[in-house]
Amino acid sequence: MIPAPPTRSLLSRAGLLLAGAVTALVAAATPALAHGADAPDGTDYRVEVTGVTPARPELRVRVIEAGARLELTNAGSEPVEVIGYSGEPYLRVGPDGVFENIRSPATYLNRTIVGDTVLPTEVDPAVAPQWRRVDGGRTARWHDQRALWRGAGPPAQVRAAPEREHRVRDWVVPLRDADGPVELRGTLDWVPPPDAYAWWVAVTLGMLAVGALGLLPAASAPGRRVLVALGGLLVVGGVAAVVLAVGRVLDAGAEGVGGMLVGLLTGPVWALLTGLGAIATAGWATARAGAHADFVVALTGACLALFAGVTNAAVLARAVVPMPWPATAARLLVVLVLVAGAGALAAAVLRLHATGRRAAATTP
Repeated sequence: MIPAPPTRSLLSRAGLLLAGAVTALVAAATPALAHGADAPDGTDYRVEVTGVTPARPELRVRVIEAGARLELTNAGSEPVEVIGYSGEPYLRVGPDGVFENIRSPATYLNRTIVGDTVLPTEVDPAVAPQWRRVDGGRTARWHDQRALWRGAGPPAQVRAAPEREHRVRDWVVPLRDADGPVELRGTLDWVPPPDAYAWWVAVTLGMLAVGALGLLPAASAPGRRVLVALGGLLVVGGVAAVVLAVGRVLDAGAEGVGGMLVGLLTGPVWALLTGLGAIATAGWATARAGAHADFVVALTGACLALFAGVTNAAVLARAVVPMPWPATAARLLVVLVLVAGAGALAAAVLRLHATGRRAAATTP
């Protein structure tokens, strides 16, 4: 019995590893999808904070997670309360930490963006608040139904003219401090989504252009330069993946080096690791020649496209993205990741296939 050529064995392993990567992505996505509404990959509704009335210089309020949450930081010496949906105290934020009222319905409804949490029997907004400390800092983050659109479909004005931007409503979240009532005000707008088709055409053309490099004979001088070019492309895609991961964490409200590290390790960790892995392995692979180098490039490209590209692909079809920079910049980063990953995979597989055919032809 003639043993299978080494390259054919590598191709088989590449297929198995790619299947394993897809399985791991699905498995990892299961818990993520359970919380996906809490940190959306994109939306067409833009939430903005317009101010606090009357002015409170010690309060800083901003929108995070593509508008899914409000963030309130109280730098003053006195606590401030966020009022719930029935006029009851819901949150208390001050120098002694962040507290939630376990008697408030908002404490439970705001745990998910859809507000579908079943209320426990002890909930009663009419009774005195019972505070529970949930954080030792001065910052609270929460979903607030008053600032979000929770309808089953777009508003009537959007359905009538979906090509235009629309003001859905002005919203108010009541606050209360030692000096009396305060209002947190903002706006909710519908923004027309981009043409996702054009972005996917760019991804497809880029992937085909890069993949076509794999048709050059691997043993030729141009073929050897292709491996170097693929390594450089993986570095570019890896950097883009890391930037996307950092952007997601910044948009989630992370501040400082410690907050950034915690956010990266508890949030888009697969995109981060894939990006760093692409940067690291590109140099190793391109310094070598042969089927093993092509196999590493193929595997790295597959992981980059899946774990950093596909997981962020929703930004190509959404007007508001979970990034702290313009949506177009985020889409360009995703295109880079997908082209680099899928293109490198296609080119390396073609090179492996050609090498396998040559090895089979020379086997006696």
